[in-house]
Amino acid sequence: MDVILLSEEGQRIGTCPKELVHTTDTVLHQAFSCHVRNEAGEVLVTRRALSKVTWPGVWTNSFCGHPQPGESFEEAIARHAMHELGFKVSTIEPALPDFRYRAVDASGIVENEICPVFTAVIDSEITANPDEVMDYCWVDPAKLGQALRATPWAFSPWLVMQAKGIALYAA
Repeated sequence: MDVILLSEEGQRIGTCPKELVHTTDTVLHQAFSCHVRNEAGEVLVTRRALSKVTWPGVWTNSFCGHPQPGESFEEAIARHAMHELGFKVSTIEPALPDFRYRAVDASGIVENEICPVFTAVIDSEITANPDEVMDYCWVDPAKLGQALRATPWAFSPWLVMQAKGIALYAA
């Protein structure tokens, strides 16, 4: 799988195999984040598998990923929802279309992404892929927002940053 490389202005400048992108000097690349809700209005948070290169074992948003060249964000979101959590999504909507961040993991690995943020609604049961997700739970968005403000160190840095801009997490 390839990751789309971006210029500082956000223009596509090439691709690189995913396994070569995340280093201590990660080049800017395209990604996305998705926050999934259920019928009760709860949001799905997941705990990253211990085998993940960055932030292993950390609680984060529902799922993230990288679109493939020629793939729309909606197609990438549907593909990752099925691969990581074994479910289908509907009502995919942009929440933070211009989100961009850079963060350094404790191991020194850098995330450096232009990462539009979306919300979606679950359309089937969860079957988590243990290579991606070690745990998950449904939470009240306002309570998650409170937890993010009280203990930001317990969550992925992108979830903490994204939640500040998504009304879903306002308390």
